[in-house]
Amino acid sequence: MADWIARDDALTQLLANAPDTLGLDTEFMRTNTWLPRLALVQVEVSGRIALLDPTAPLDSGPLARLLADPDRTIVMHSASEDLEALATWSCSIATLFDTQIAAAFAGLGPGLGYQKLVAQIAEVELPKGETRSDWLQRPLSERQLEYAAQDVVYLPHLHRELSARVAARGYSAWLAADCARMLERARNREPDPQPQLALRGAAGWPSAQQALLRRLLRWRDATARAIDRPRGWLLDDAHALDLAARPPREAEELAERTRGLRALRSAQRADLLEQLKAPLGEADRDTQPIPQALSNRDKQTLASMKDVVLERARELDLPEGLLCARRHLESLLATRRWPSALDGWRREHLHDALLARLPS
Repeated sequence: MADWIARDDALTQLLANAPDTLGLDTEFMRTNTWLPRLALVQVEVSGRIALLDPTAPLDSGPLARLLADPDRTIVMHSASEDLEALATWSCSIATLFDTQIAAAFAGLGPGLGYQKLVAQIAEVELPKGETRSDWLQRPLSERQLEYAAQDVVYLPHLHRELSARVAARGYSAWLAADCARMLERARNREPDPQPQLALRGAAGWPSAQQALLRRLLRWRDATARAIDRPRGWLLDDAHALDLAARPPREAEELAERTRGLRALRSAQRADLLEQLKAPLGEADRDTQPIPQALSNRDKQTLASMKDVVLERARELDLPEGLLCARRHLESLLATRRWPSALDGWRREHLHDALLARLPS
């Protein structure tokens, strides 16, 4: 039975003698906002399961101080989005053990979900029925409470078993490095400086139009964050492409062509029109060109680079995707710059061999 924590004194008592290792999970909602709305924090403390209510007038300070202690290991599963949700409650983690990453290093496969991992390690089948619940409703249903508690019950067992398996394979340092990298990304989560690169449909456009598209996408991210609304409500990709390709001349034309965008109100529409009308300047000159479709030669090079990754992955007995994602190979091929995501232990095993496959 999990304890419901909605008072400061109860939280202080829960964490008073917390051990060096804790299990943690969150539930959050992100349907009509830019930032996730933290709805629940599940904590496992020395076998005790507690459900913290961040919607109550509950001071997160005691939890934040505990999570920020580098001598404590916080065990989570697939923690990336949870870290973003925790940040909205002024909580950040110093030392993370992510059981999904650990499972990959342990030889169990990449991207395993919590239920599958518990089934493999603990031989327990967990229900999946509340993944789309309204976690902001109060009170939560008995099924929601049970589901939330199950998300942390098995974390200590997973931590012990996976730690031993990863250590036996000699990958403990690499696992710690990857978990630290995840924390660093969460702490320094910045908008993509080159968001236009994801819209391959504009690859053949003139450089000025690509620069304008980049400006619109960066404006979209900054404005969506400021008004706390999903960016697609403000300006979806299709509208961004259309406006950059054929900039409207007047406010009336812009209003007509953006009809139906729920978060694009008059103030934002006026700001958007300014973005469309302003001449390109210094800030637009560093726009990276959107890569064209791969030529036959590039496809052959990419296939050769993938062979390198596959060979190294087999030698290391690690999942290919854990070692190097396809997008990093495409980035290296297009820019000839080593991706920062492949620094650390990956660089040692891939750098020379991949660079050797690039055409001169």
